[in-house]
Amino acid sequence: MKPREIFLRALKRQEVPRPAVGSATSIVTMDLMDATGVSFPEAHLDAARMAELAAAGHTIIGFDNVMPLFSVWHESAALGCPVEWGERSRMPDCRGGICVIEEEIKIPTDLLTREGCRVPLEAIRLLRRRFGDEVAILGKVFGPWTLGYHLFGVEEFLVNTLLKPTAVRRAIDTLKEVAVLFGRAQIDAGADALCLGDHATRDLCSPEAYRDFLQAVHGELNERIPCPLILHICGDTADRLPYIRETGIDCFHYDSRVPDTAARRLAGQRLALMGGTGNIAVIRNGGEEEVVRDVESKLAGNIDILGPECAVPLDAPFGNLKLLSETVKNVGAW
Repeated sequence: MKPREIFLRALKRQEVPRPAVGSATSIVTMDLMDATGVSFPEAHLDAARMAELAAAGHTIIGFDNVMPLFSVWHESAALGCPVEWGERSRMPDCRGGICVIEEEIKIPTDLLTREGCRVPLEAIRLLRRRFGDEVAILGKVFGPWTLGYHLFGVEEFLVNTLLKPTAVRRAIDTLKEVAVLFGRAQIDAGADALCLGDHATRDLCSPEAYRDFLQAVHGELNERIPCPLILHICGDTADRLPYIRETGIDCFHYDSRVPDTAARRLAGQRLALMGGTGNIAVIRNGGEEEVVRDVESKLAGNIDILGPECAVPLDAPFGNLKLLSETVKNVGAW
């Protein structure tokens, strides 16, 4: 069975010869940049370089998928956020919002041809041409909660979930269309599945706020985007997993702060689970013993797709990602 089929079947909790191994978030490290000869910030802004660096997720690390959107800022840049695209040792960032909550958000008619969206769309096309049906191509969109942070600023957005909830809901209704538009474009470009990143993490969003503002929206995005979705939320999400599993989304990309067995219990038997390997304890600071122990924990927890919990630290060694991939393939047969 080819890596692509293993990955896509694992997303649906279908029978596979072994767990899949891969990432819904960035696996780029500085030593991986050295190995490929492609570095940030160019890899955020040049489609060929983006595709080459993403391809290393399979060609060097051995994952079953590749994912070329390394930053959280692509569609926000296309919406007008003044993104500073970082450097080799630093991810992109943007300071301050560009809207206030009462304003009507205008989605540009040329959103998909603006650099922030155009570059990853072309990178996905290049990856599809390169890998054909051998490797799963994973795209990424951000949900309206995260886009709200970006456009309004985190404080303005969160305060107004209490002070002006109607205005926040109106913004969410508009911003969810960005995820639909960009997501469908990535599918047309060749993506097999999408990571839906929405940072409704515990320190910024209560479980009740997730239920009231986002649960139905995530369910709607699942219905309107015609491919498997992998929802990614950082942090301890145990308190909202019961809501997430009711959205109909195929897979949840979880954080190591949720123990593997607890994640499986809370997700139930339909929702696939991905990730969960600690970026600091295992990927950056661990060795072979820590990697093997982590894989064994994931196998015991019936985790479907093994890989890092979130974007890998830039100063981590990619060798631990490669070791993770090799370990899954060597000892992970069901």
